[in-house]
Amino acid sequence: MQAARAIMEEGVIDHSATLSARDFGRLSRFIYDTCGIKMPEVKKTMLEARLQKRLRSLGMHSFTDYCDFLFSAAGMEQELVPMLDMVTTNKTDFFREPEHFNYLTQTVLPEWVKRHPGGTLAIWSAGCSSGEEPYTLSMVLSEFALRNPGFDFRILATDISTRVLDKAKTAIYTESQVEPVAMELKKKYLLRSKDRSSGMVRIVPELRDKVRFRRLNFMDDDFGMREHLDIIFCRNVIIYFDRPTQEKLLQRFHRHMKPGSYIFMGHSETLSGLDVPLVSVYPTVYRRPR
Repeated sequence: MQAARAIMEEGVIDHSATLSARDFGRLSRFIYDTCGIKMPEVKKTMLEARLQKRLRSLGMHSFTDYCDFLFSAAGMEQELVPMLDMVTTNKTDFFREPEHFNYLTQTVLPEWVKRHPGGTLAIWSAGCSSGEEPYTLSMVLSEFALRNPGFDFRILATDISTRVLDKAKTAIYTESQVEPVAMELKKKYLLRSKDRSSGMVRIVPELRDKVRFRRLNFMDDDFGMREHLDIIFCRNVIIYFDRPTQEKLLQRFHRHMKPGSYIFMGHSETLSGLDVPLVSVYPTVYRRPR
C-alpha cells in the first residue's frame, strides 16, 4: 500500500552472519533516509533475516561487508533496488476496505461527471503493491463507465518495489486471491487459465490497458511526475512513516491534487494534527478544497 509497508515478520536466519548494532544503525538510518520507513531496534532481527538472502546471493559472509558494498558507488547502482525489495513487504487485497469503493461510486464519481462531462478521470494508486488495488479500481470505474456514457479514466499505479510491480504487470492471481471479487465481476473481468487445475486467473486486457505501472519513491521531492490527479488512493502506507515524514508526504500529495480532488487513506490512518490543507469528508477520505 508504497501499496502497505513494513519489515517482514518472517524469514529464516543464517547464523553464519549476525547484524551488529553498528551495522543495524547504518542500515536503519539509510532505509529511513531513502524511503522514509521507520526502523526501530525491535526490527533488528527481522531486518537481519530479510537481508540474509542478499548476503547469500552476493557471496558475502558479513553484514559489514554488505554495508560497505551497499554504500559504495557500485552498490548504490546495483544493490539499492534489490535491498529495498527485500526489506519491504506488501499486503493488499481485491476490494480491500469496500466502503471506500461504495463512496467512490455513489458520491465522488457522480459529482465528478457533472463537473467534467466527457472528461477523463485521473486516479493514482500510490503504493499499489502487487496490483490488486489498481485492478479493483479498473473494475469499479469500468462498471461506472457502462452506466455513464462518455466517462473515461486512466490509472497510474506506483510502488517502490520492482518485485511487486513485476507481479502486478503480469496481472495473474490465484483463485483464492480473487475471492473478494463479486461473481458477476469475475465472469466479466477475469480469464481462467487453459489449465483449469492451475487455479490461476488473469485480469482481462481491457482492464490492464487502463493501468500504467511505474516505480516511485515517496521520498522524491516531486515524485517525478507533472500530472495532477482527481483522486489518490494511498491506503495503509503512511502508518509506517513517522509524523514529520507523513506531513511532508501529504504536502507533496497536495501539490499534485486538483482543486476539489480526493485522497483515500487506510482505515487506521489519520491526518489529525498534521499541517495539511485537506478536509475530512468521510471516514479516512479527505478532499482538497476548491
